Amino acid sequence: MKKIAVYPGTFDPITNGHIDLILRSLRIFNEVIVAVALNPKKKPLFTLKKRLHMIQEAIAGIKGVKVEAFDGLLVDYVKTMKGIAIIRGLRAVSDFEYEMQMALMNRRLDSGIETVFMMPSEEYSFLTSTMVKEVASFGGSVNGLVPEIVEKEFKRRFRVFQT
Repeated sequence: MKKIAVYPGTFDPITNGHIDLILRSLRIFNEVIVAVALNPKKKPLFTLKKRLHMIQEAIAGIKGVKVEAFDGLLVDYVKTMKGIAIIRGLRAVSDFEYEMQMALMNRRLDSGIETVFMMPSEEYSFLTSTMVKEVASFGGSVNGLVPEIVEKEFKRRFRVFQT
């Protein structure tokens, strides 16, 4: 039986911490679907189309990973994709309370879908998309923190700050 997991998020932008979780999820699941949420409430820096493109380029060559946009209830999307689990990353204890509430609500909506919490590798335990956006906006280096495609997009977007 094929085991499919859905890794949802805004991915604005995808970071090497996200890639780390994708790769480690593939040790458990046959397929991981990176589900990019529209989520206009978060006011993303990059358009949905650009985020999808960056993720697709960042995961090129990794077997078992698919990238799609989604909108609506996550559990409905997971069911549609025949998924059995939702992957969520936990960097710190502060992430846990919110993530636990979401996992419990998702379980209430569909008890057949599990939430799997994964901790990032130590080198990415501090990393957030918000943090890399801020560093890049001030011209700081995000080398090693984001895939090359994201670094190039930051340089294009914030070229006014590049020295």
